Amino acid sequence: MTQPEVVLKMEGVTKVYGSGARAVTALDNVSLQAHAGEVVLVMGPSGSGKTTLLTVAGALLRPTQGRVHICGTEITAMDEGRLASIRRAKVGFIYQSFNLLEALTALENVQLVAPNSAQNATLPKERASGLLKMLGLEQRMNSLPRHLSDGEKQRVAIARALAKEPDLLLADEPTANLDAKRGQEVVQLLREKALEMNKGVIIVSHDQRIQEVAHHVFWLEDGRLRPES
Repeated sequence: MTQPEVVLKMEGVTKVYGSGARAVTALDNVSLQAHAGEVVLVMGPSGSGKTTLLTVAGALLRPTQGRVHICGTEITAMDEGRLASIRRAKVGFIYQSFNLLEALTALENVQLVAPNSAQNATLPKERASGLLKMLGLEQRMNSLPRHLSDGEKQRVAIARALAKEPDLLLADEPTANLDAKRGQEVVQLLREKALEMNKGVIIVSHDQRIQEVAHHVFWLEDGRLRPES
Protein backbone atom coordinates (compact mmCIF):
# COMPACT_ATOMS: atom_id res chain seq x y z
CA MET A 1 0.00 0.00 0.00
CA THR A 2 1.35 3.41 -1.02
CA GLN A 3 2.15 5.74 1.86
CA PRO A 4 0.13 9.00 1.68
CA GLU A 5 2.13 12.08 0.73
CA VAL A 6 3.51 14.13 3.61
CA VAL A 7 2.14 17.61 2.86
CA LEU A 8 3.66 19.21 5.96
CA LYS A 9 6.70 18.23 7.98
CA MET A 10 8.03 20.33 10.85
CA GLU A 11 11.27 19.15 12.43
CA GLY A 12 12.54 20.55 15.73
CA VAL A 13 10.89 23.91 15.11
CA THR A 14 11.53 26.64 17.68
CA LYS A 15 10.23 30.19 17.38
CA VAL A 16 11.50 32.89 19.73
CA TYR A 17 10.14 36.44 19.75
CA GLY A 18 12.42 39.18 21.06
CA SER A 19 15.81 38.72 22.65
CA GLY A 20 17.60 38.77 25.97
CA ALA A 21 15.40 39.25 29.01
CA ARG A 22 12.43 40.00 26.76
CA ALA A 23 12.68 36.78 24.75
CA VAL A 24 9.51 34.68 24.56
CA THR A 25 9.61 31.12 23.23
CA ALA A 26 6.35 30.56 21.34
CA LEU A 27 7.33 27.15 19.92
CA ASP A 28 9.80 24.86 21.66
CA ASN A 29 11.32 22.06 19.52
CA VAL A 30 8.04 21.19 17.79
CA SER A 31 7.90 18.30 15.34
CA LEU A 32 4.69 17.57 13.41
CA GLN A 33 3.62 15.76 10.25
CA ALA A 34 0.42 15.96 8.24
CA HIS A 35 -0.38 13.55 5.42
CA ALA A 36 -2.64 14.02 2.45
CA GLY A 37 -6.15 12.84 3.24
CA GLU A 38 -6.09 13.50 6.97
CA VAL A 39 -7.14 16.12 9.50
CA VAL A 40 -4.70 17.08 12.27
CA LEU A 41 -6.08 19.01 15.24
CA VAL A 42 -3.86 21.05 17.56
CA MET A 43 -5.52 22.12 20.80
CA GLY A 44 -4.28 24.17 23.72
CA PRO A 45 -4.99 27.19 25.93
CA SER A 46 -4.79 30.80 24.75
CA GLY A 47 -1.18 31.90 24.37
CA SER A 48 0.09 28.36 23.96
CA GLY A 49 1.60 29.00 20.51
CA LYS A 50 -1.17 27.61 18.28
CA THR A 51 -1.35 30.58 15.92
CA THR A 52 2.44 30.78 15.71
CA LEU A 53 2.53 27.09 14.76
CA LEU A 54 0.01 27.72 12.00
CA THR A 55 1.83 30.74 10.59
CA VAL A 56 5.15 28.88 10.55
CA ALA A 57 3.47 25.87 8.91
CA GLY A 58 2.01 28.14 6.23
CA ALA A 59 5.29 29.85 5.31
CA LEU A 60 4.16 33.18 6.76
CA LEU A 61 6.71 33.17 9.57
CA ARG A 62 10.25 31.81 9.67
CA PRO A 63 11.28 29.60 12.58
CA THR A 64 14.20 30.58 14.77
CA GLN A 65 15.46 27.00 14.57
CA GLY A 66 14.34 23.80 12.85
CA ARG A 67 13.10 22.90 9.38
CA VAL A 68 9.76 23.06 7.60
CA HIS A 69 8.82 21.09 4.47
CA ILE A 70 5.68 21.61 2.37
CA CYS A 71 4.89 18.83 -0.11
CA GLY A 72 8.45 17.56 0.11
CA THR A 73 10.14 20.93 -0.43
CA GLU A 74 12.11 22.49 2.40
CA ILE A 75 11.01 26.11 2.71
CA THR A 76 13.00 27.21 5.76
CA ALA A 77 15.70 29.15 3.93
CA MET A 78 13.70 30.25 0.87
CA ASP A 79 13.63 33.90 -0.11
CA GLU A 80 10.33 35.76 0.19
CA GLY A 81 9.55 35.51 -3.52
CA ARG A 82 9.71 31.73 -3.53
CA LEU A 83 7.83 31.53 -0.24
CA ALA A 84 5.00 33.60 -1.74
CA SER A 85 4.85 31.17 -4.67
CA ILE A 86 4.60 28.20 -2.29
CA ARG A 87 1.80 29.91 -0.35
CA ARG A 88 -0.16 30.66 -3.52
CA ALA A 89 0.23 27.19 -5.01
CA LYS A 90 0.14 24.90 -1.99
CA VAL A 91 -1.49 26.53 1.04
CA GLY A 92 -5.00 27.70 1.88
CA PHE A 93 -5.68 29.74 5.02
CA ILE A 94 -8.85 30.11 7.09
CA TYR A 95 -8.48 32.96 9.56
CA GLN A 96 -10.55 33.55 12.67
CA SER A 97 -10.61 37.25 11.71
CA PHE A 98 -12.01 36.37 8.24
CA ASN A 99 -9.68 38.72 6.23
CA LEU A 100 -12.38 39.46 3.65
CA LEU A 101 -12.14 42.44 1.31
CA GLU A 102 -14.91 44.81 2.36
CA ALA A 103 -15.48 46.26 -1.13
CA LEU A 104 -16.20 42.84 -2.68
CA THR A 105 -19.28 40.64 -2.41
CA ALA A 106 -19.10 37.19 -0.89
CA LEU A 107 -18.92 35.66 -4.36
CA GLU A 108 -16.21 38.09 -5.50
CA ASN A 109 -14.14 37.38 -2.39
CA VAL A 110 -14.14 33.68 -3.28
CA GLN A 111 -13.62 34.30 -7.02
CA LEU A 112 -10.55 36.38 -6.25
CA VAL A 113 -8.49 33.26 -5.51
CA ALA A 114 -10.40 30.66 -7.54
CA PRO A 115 -8.24 29.03 -10.23
CA ASN A 116 -8.72 30.39 -13.74
CA SER A 117 -9.43 28.21 -16.76
CA ALA A 118 -8.58 29.13 -20.34
CA GLN A 119 -11.17 26.65 -21.63
CA ASN A 120 -14.10 27.95 -19.61
CA ALA A 121 -14.14 31.52 -18.36
CA THR A 122 -17.23 30.86 -16.23
CA LEU A 123 -15.59 28.06 -14.24
CA PRO A 124 -14.22 30.30 -11.45
CA LYS A 125 -17.69 31.76 -10.81
CA GLU A 126 -19.33 28.34 -10.93
CA ARG A 127 -16.79 26.85 -8.55
CA ALA A 128 -17.01 29.80 -6.17
CA SER A 129 -20.80 29.77 -6.13
CA GLY A 130 -20.83 26.01 -5.64
CA LEU A 131 -18.62 26.30 -2.57
CA LEU A 132 -20.80 29.05 -1.12
CA LYS A 133 -23.90 26.91 -1.71
CA MET A 134 -22.29 23.98 0.08
CA LEU A 135 -21.76 26.27 3.05
CA GLY A 136 -25.37 27.47 3.09
CA LEU A 137 -24.74 30.90 1.58
CA GLU A 138 -26.69 30.66 -1.65
CA GLN A 139 -28.84 33.64 -0.60
CA ARG A 140 -25.85 35.76 0.46
CA MET A 141 -23.55 35.54 -2.56
CA ASN A 142 -24.07 39.16 -3.62
CA SER A 143 -23.83 40.60 -0.09
CA LEU A 144 -20.91 42.71 1.05
CA PRO A 145 -19.09 41.58 4.22
CA ARG A 146 -20.61 44.41 6.28
CA HIS A 147 -24.04 42.90 5.65
CA LEU A 148 -23.02 39.40 6.76
CA SER A 149 -23.05 37.95 10.25
CA ASP A 150 -19.76 36.75 11.76
CA GLY A 151 -20.77 33.16 11.05
CA GLU A 152 -21.51 33.98 7.43
CA LYS A 153 -18.18 35.78 7.07
CA GLN A 154 -16.38 32.72 8.39
CA ARG A 155 -18.11 30.49 5.87
CA VAL A 156 -17.10 32.85 3.05
CA ALA A 157 -13.50 32.67 4.31
CA ILE A 158 -13.65 28.87 4.28
CA ALA A 159 -15.06 28.83 0.75
CA ARG A 160 -12.28 31.20 -0.36
CA ALA A 161 -9.58 28.91 1.05
CA LEU A 162 -11.12 25.83 -0.56
CA ALA A 163 -11.38 27.59 -3.93
CA LYS A 164 -7.60 27.37 -4.35
CA GLU A 165 -7.77 23.58 -4.00
CA PRO A 166 -4.64 23.69 -1.83
CA ASP A 167 -2.53 20.68 -0.90
CA LEU A 168 -2.40 22.01 2.67
CA LEU A 169 -5.32 23.75 4.37
CA LEU A 170 -4.62 25.62 7.61
CA ALA A 171 -7.56 26.68 9.79
CA ASP A 172 -7.32 28.99 12.80
CA GLU A 173 -10.37 28.46 15.05
CA PRO A 174 -12.70 27.81 12.06
CA THR A 175 -15.79 27.24 14.23
CA ALA A 176 -15.24 30.13 16.65
CA ASN A 177 -18.05 32.28 15.20
CA LEU A 178 -20.45 29.49 14.21
CA ASP A 179 -23.33 27.91 16.07
CA ALA A 180 -23.16 24.21 16.90
CA LYS A 181 -24.95 23.08 13.73
CA ARG A 182 -22.93 25.19 11.31
CA GLY A 183 -19.72 24.43 13.17
CA GLN A 184 -20.29 20.70 12.80
CA GLU A 185 -21.08 21.14 9.10
CA VAL A 186 -17.87 23.09 8.56
CA VAL A 187 -15.55 20.57 10.19
CA GLN A 188 -17.30 17.70 8.43
CA LEU A 189 -16.74 19.53 5.15
CA LEU A 190 -13.06 19.99 5.96
CA ARG A 191 -12.76 16.26 6.67
CA GLU A 192 -14.58 15.40 3.44
CA LYS A 193 -12.21 17.63 1.47
CA ALA A 194 -9.21 16.00 3.11
CA LEU A 195 -10.44 12.54 2.17
CA GLU A 196 -12.07 13.15 -1.22
CA MET A 197 -9.51 15.59 -2.63
CA ASN A 198 -6.48 14.11 -0.84
CA LYS A 199 -5.66 17.33 1.03
CA GLY A 200 -3.90 17.75 4.35
CA VAL A 201 -5.82 19.81 6.91
CA ILE A 202 -4.42 21.29 10.12
CA ILE A 203 -6.84 22.93 12.53
CA VAL A 204 -5.98 24.84 15.68
CA SER A 205 -8.96 25.25 17.95
CA HIS A 206 -10.45 25.27 21.44
CA ASP A 207 -13.53 23.43 20.12
CA GLN A 208 -13.69 19.98 21.68
CA ARG A 209 -16.23 18.82 19.05
CA ILE A 210 -13.57 18.87 16.34
CA GLN A 211 -11.85 15.89 17.93
CA GLU A 212 -14.59 13.71 16.44
CA VAL A 213 -13.43 14.43 12.87
CA ALA A 214 -9.67 14.63 13.42
CA HIS A 215 -7.40 11.73 12.52
CA HIS A 216 -4.73 12.95 14.94
CA VAL A 217 -5.05 15.24 17.97
CA PHE A 218 -2.18 17.10 19.65
CA TRP A 219 -1.96 19.33 22.70
CA LEU A 220 0.20 22.46 22.62
CA GLU A 221 1.08 24.25 25.85
CA ASP A 222 3.95 26.62 26.65
CA GLY A 223 5.16 26.05 23.10
CA ARG A 224 5.57 22.29 23.55
CA LEU A 225 3.60 19.80 21.46
CA ARG A 226 2.53 16.31 22.52
CA PRO A 227 -0.03 13.78 21.26
CA GLU A 228 -3.34 14.05 23.09
CA SER A 229 -4.03 10.91 25.11
